[in-house]
Amino acid sequence: MAVELMEIALISAVLVFFAIGLLIGRKLADDDWKQNKVEALRQDAIKKSRAVLGGQFSEQLAPYLPDFPFLPTEVRFLGKPIDFVVFSGMDAKTINEVVFVEVKSGKSSLNPVEKTLKACIEAKQVRWLEYKVPEGITKGA
Repeated sequence: MAVELMEIALISAVLVFFAIGLLIGRKLADDDWKQNKVEALRQDAIKKSRAVLGGQFSEQLAPYLPDFPFLPTEVRFLGKPIDFVVFSGMDAKTINEVVFVEVKSGKSSLNPVEKTLKACIEAKQVRWLEYKVPEGITKGA
């Protein structure tokens, strides 16, 4: 009977240690998987960030590229919702055309807001407004 109790205790101890080893192994494997996943996510974020920065850099540089169809001195950067507004003829003191320019690089395409802006411009839903600042605001200046 004492031998049977010892065998049961030994088998129980082996099972407990086996269970503990299994749990530790799972934890280590899970930590390793998480570390690999985090590293992959970081690399993906870096890649996307570089693409965005490259696109932003190229859109800022676009007016100075050789094939840009307008004089850089007549281009004004907005950034959002459109990259540039060109006042063609401004250097000659006679603006003859206003052009909205969106710069894209790689496989990028117009976002929904840019598409609606393009539609407004193409439908000639553009107007002039002159706003006068009330005199009371500027008199104290």
